[in-house]
Amino acid sequence: MSGLALVDLAVGYRQSRRSERAVLDGLVARARRGELTALVGPNGSGKSTLLRTLAGLQPALAGAVRLDGADLLAMPPPERALRLAVVLTERVDAGLLTARELVAIGRHPHTGPSGALRRADLDAVDAALLAVDAEHLAARRVAELSDGERQRVLTARALAQQPSVLLLDEPSAFLDVSSRVALLGLLRTLAREQDLCVVVSTHDLELVLRLADHVWLVDRTGGLRTGPPEQLVTDGAIAAVFDTDGLAFDPASGTFALRAAGAVTVLVRAPQPVAELVGRALARHGWRPVGAGPADAEIEQTGDGFRVHHRGGSTTLAGWAELADWGRSNGGGERPDPLQESHFPATTLRESGFPEPRPQ
Repeated sequence: MSGLALVDLAVGYRQSRRSERAVLDGLVARARRGELTALVGPNGSGKSTLLRTLAGLQPALAGAVRLDGADLLAMPPPERALRLAVVLTERVDAGLLTARELVAIGRHPHTGPSGALRRADLDAVDAALLAVDAEHLAARRVAELSDGERQRVLTARALAQQPSVLLLDEPSAFLDVSSRVALLGLLRTLAREQDLCVVVSTHDLELVLRLADHVWLVDRTGGLRTGPPEQLVTDGAIAAVFDTDGLAFDPASGTFALRAAGAVTVLVRAPQPVAELVGRALARHGWRPVGAGPADAEIEQTGDGFRVHHRGGSTTLAGWAELADWGRSNGGGERPDPLQESHFPATTLRESGFPEPRPQ
């Protein structure tokens, strides 16, 4: 079977010879070559423990991990290093190394005890830099790179190993919005162009739902739900794991929205995306947007401003700031505090200003 397969896998910690603490148990899942598989779940659910186990950095408690049918965890470390590459969350202190020198470290599984780089190794380093669009960074010190540039170089180091599987644990943790989009898009492209099995752990759920081919979702009971993103959305698995009293997942838009705390409703008459943005702005203040029918207030766009029909009267608002002030003054109750749920990203590809990847 091509790709990575988890077979009744249990991951966790051996506290003594007779004592074990399983974090996740009975895992059955598959990540195929040529696809981007995303691992998502709540904080502290065991995602990093699972990835570290797959990487051979800690032993499995039970079960097996198979790569193209072979027992990955039973492979000797030198052989596993030829088949699997890892990019972890921890920042790498590269000292005075240049980007090219850091990427070249990825060739060590191929160079033997001498560590001498042959022409084939240098070509692999060049190819890895080219694959992540980082050739222009090759001569620069790693310490001088931005977080986004550094992640590209670390990904190139992993690619220089020429692995079958690429594992990444929170690779976008220190990146801004456009860099997160670019990195996930890059991983998706690499999976296809190099026939890699790519598994990435991330909190960028909304990006995952747009870009990933397959999702491993750790639920609140420690189970693993798997399938295409659309399957996990329609069967309610995403909402079951991530919805809170203050935030709810909207399957239609693929984003999280604040739950309206009050019963007041608003009907917005405006073209998209203005109508959606108006509804989002007012939802922060307790309003519940409705698509049709009677509502407590109606809002229509008028040029750069808005006209509000509310409580038998009309009010003209000059722009977005005035709309927010009106919504706050007339809202339907205490609004949820989104900062209490900061692990829910609220950014879509459209909002980031970064183009969506072209279909492969």
